[in-house]
Amino acid sequence: MEQTFFLAHIAELRKRLVKILLLYVLIFLISFFQVGKVYEWLMKNANLKLTVLGPSEILWVYFMLASICALAATIPFAAYQVWAFTNPALKPEERKSTAVFIPVLFFLFLAGVSFGYWVVFPKVFNFVVTLSEGMFETMFTAEKYFRFLFQLTIPLGLIFELPALVWFLTKIGLLTPMMMTKYRKFVYLAMVIVSAILTPPDLISQTFVLIPLILLYESSIMLCGWVYKKRQEDGSKASFA
Repeated sequence: MEQTFFLAHIAELRKRLVKILLLYVLIFLISFFQVGKVYEWLMKNANLKLTVLGPSEILWVYFMLASICALAATIPFAAYQVWAFTNPALKPEERKSTAVFIPVLFFLFLAGVSFGYWVVFPKVFNFVVTLSEGMFETMFTAEKYFRFLFQLTIPLGLIFELPALVWFLTKIGLLTPMMMTKYRKFVYLAMVIVSAILTPPDLISQTFVLIPLILLYESSIMLCGWVYKKRQEDGSKASFA
């Protein structure tokens, strides 16, 4: 009986993952033929002209920009699939409150990407360029430029989703503030490693990603504590009712 129940859950999870993948592929194909517009929007404030070193680099830019657009557009649908998968196990009041998780996750991703694009990237990029003044003649290829851009912005978009994930997991009883506090030092170590892997190999870029990471984790602990306390209070009221 338990095995059948488990296999049914696995089958449902596979169906939802397939739906997410199909939507991602569909949006990727649509975005691929709109890359020119995306490129113009990204470069309108750059004040520089990018170069390419071969046909493969042109294809890389197309695939990268289309992939980023597909990722951003798929996040709300993926969040809905996660919510729908856990929905049967939730109480009626939890289903209503956790439905907010879907739009919040998307808007937090946009906020993180915007913060990276408008604040972090210009400062880091200008700093790196000033290092070459009087020494090198700078020429940026499209691949290097966009790789540098996305290594700073996309991780921040994903990092900014942490409070929503913490709120959701605490709301359904899978996370507690005690757990987050207990494993804080291990999380910090993981943050250092992640920031080193995802960002360009320089201390400035890694610091700009690491500081928001730490602040978001600490604020997520406080959020987790508030949700956990409220959940406990609601549980106590229900037991006395």
